[in-house]
Amino acid sequence: MKLLPYGDRGLLVELSDAAQVVACVDLLRADPAVGKLVADVVPGARTVLLVAGPAVGLDRLAAVVPDESVVREAVSEQQRQVRPSGELEVVIPVTYDGPDLVEVARLTGLGEDGVVAAHTGTPWRVAFGGFAPGFAYLVGGDPRLRVPRRDAPRTSVPAGSVGLAGEFSGVYPRPSPGGWQLIGRTDTVLWDLDRDPPALLSADATVRFRAQ
Repeated sequence: MKLLPYGDRGLLVELSDAAQVVACVDLLRADPAVGKLVADVVPGARTVLLVAGPAVGLDRLAAVVPDESVVREAVSEQQRQVRPSGELEVVIPVTYDGPDLVEVARLTGLGEDGVVAAHTGTPWRVAFGGFAPGFAYLVGGDPRLRVPRRDAPRTSVPAGSVGLAGEFSGVYPRPSPGGWQLIGRTDTVLWDLDRDPPALLSADATVRFRAQ
């Protein structure tokens, strides 16, 4: 773990992986002192950005960051749980007929039915958002589903496409270029400006995929 100043009001916490990011954010949000000192907590793939509240120095900000050993223990505890500790659970129905399903089945050695079973059999946790409004990077799924991105990204991926890339799974909220391995599709709307909040998946949500 590294703590780096990020301007005069921010502290960037560098961590080993997304699992540690999720654990660190959970610990921070559970600490009453954080709400008094921190204006915002912004997770990333390997980092957590803490934005200081009014008149709060970076030294006081650093004091609320949990020790690395505590973060590691929190990761271990989350891995032992039947379901992740997200406060909200969202079920997303998926038709598993994606153009890369056969390739993912080959890369993982699971076969097509095995990929579907693995993707639906383990709950996922929102680690952070990015790439496009409503897009959530999901972690904590079956480790056998870790596959590389496509060698050649697609110029257009349809909205609702469900994909895998490295340790992550995700659902494209709108048509866009993308290099993830597409294994299915859903009609679930991830981003809707008429909804409050517009994003279906919040930073504390657990996601379960269901085959249809």
